[in-house]
Amino acid sequence: MYFPDYRPRRLRRTPTLRRMVRETTLSVDDLIYPLFVAPGQGLKAPIAAMPGQYHFSVDTLVQEAVRARDLGLPAVLLFGLPETKDETGSSGYDPDGIVQRAVSAIKEKVDDLVVITDVCLCEYTSHGHCGLLQPDGQVDNDATLELLARQALTHVQAGADMVAPSDMMDGRVAEIRQVLDDEGFTHIPIMSYAAKFASAFYGPFREAAQSAPAFGDRKGYQMDPANAREALREVSLDIEEGADIIMVKPALPFLDVIARVRQEFDRPLAAYNVSGEYAMIKAAAERGWIDEKAVVIESLTGIKRAGADMILTYFAPDAARWIQE
Repeated sequence: MYFPDYRPRRLRRTPTLRRMVRETTLSVDDLIYPLFVAPGQGLKAPIAAMPGQYHFSVDTLVQEAVRARDLGLPAVLLFGLPETKDETGSSGYDPDGIVQRAVSAIKEKVDDLVVITDVCLCEYTSHGHCGLLQPDGQVDNDATLELLARQALTHVQAGADMVAPSDMMDGRVAEIRQVLDDEGFTHIPIMSYAAKFASAFYGPFREAAQSAPAFGDRKGYQMDPANAREALREVSLDIEEGADIIMVKPALPFLDVIARVRQEFDRPLAAYNVSGEYAMIKAAAERGWIDEKAVVIESLTGIKRAGADMILTYFAPDAARWIQE
């Protein structure tokens, strides 16, 4: 029906009206806070490549977990820096490893905070790759699966509420699911780094986690940033293997992939706002080129608008304060 006198009108956007018509709402409940735990006591060492982020010892990490809980953040994700590294990354699946001790300490003090653990060997291997190596230097996918499952099991035995395999080995979700189920941990969800791209945006993280490869790169087992259809296949395979939550990483350069995954799959979807994305905003803000608060909230809202149900971001504590303001 045609109404000849009708003219579209712009809404007069008062603060209340803006809230009423807003299509996408960013909540503190959407955020997951990644943290780095390292050996020592009383440690809170700044990470040069990620201003505002720190290496925590177990005791100071517990204090940071309490702060996260008090800010209303629902969950943290733990990465470990071990005392020693070897060819097989054995400190990563040691029941008395750095992450295992951190999980136990946090759950003893802050039992209402969801503790997620990263499952990968790159921080623990002397060569910096995510799995065992064959004599020719290639990663041995199948031989790595058992160690990843063992690592996940020790995390859960320490009290982890969720495990997040980030290694990108084929079949690791099924292997972890089987081992957890066999040990009676059928209730523990798996957040799979299902579409993890071989991205240049990981640079600051590799400094923070001391996990840069000693040789070569990870393009053989991480995804080509040019591929979106492959991402959908990877997500589908992880769901078939038992992934409860699927993830796209990084976030901002791959908003199209997040949107396509959201459209194709009925699973909770996470997106990782990675270290390079964080560092760029921090660097520009420090120079006065951008308004950090406005850019962070706009970026996180964009990730949510693309379809993410949860966002892993180093901005989580600041964003929580800004959202509540």
